[in-house]
Amino acid sequence: MSNRKIRVLLAKPGLDGHDRGIKVLARCFRDAGFEVIYTGCHQTPEQIVSVALQEDVDVVGLSCLSGAHKTLFPEVTKILKEKGADDIAVIGGGIIPEQDMDALHKAGIQAIFTPGTPLEETVDWINKNVTPRA
Repeated sequence: MSNRKIRVLLAKPGLDGHDRGIKVLARCFRDAGFEVIYTGCHQTPEQIVSVALQEDVDVVGLSCLSGAHKTLFPEVTKILKEKGADDIAVIGGGIIPEQDMDALHKAGIQAIFTPGTPLEETVDWINKNVTPRA
């Protein structure tokens, strides 16, 4: 068992520039004891995976408010799998309609948090479902 902190990468894929929520989440995760890396806005799935691998993260948190989640989120999980890193948990958040959630789960998004989700719920999910990678 590792003694290292859970490392979380937060990213805004695509053209979505609304980052207030993800910045609140980054501070919440830091306060919860996680190590947080934030890539900023307008990241490609390839860039996100590259940073995830370089930073040896345990979780990738994706945020999308633009409606491109059905394309961008599965692309991140696909590239992680291609790189042999499908043991990195991927979670998503943002404006995600209920009817899209099943397809995202099938694509490898392990949890989806929509607006109004208490921050503690997201922290609890990570603590219960993520173990620092060896």
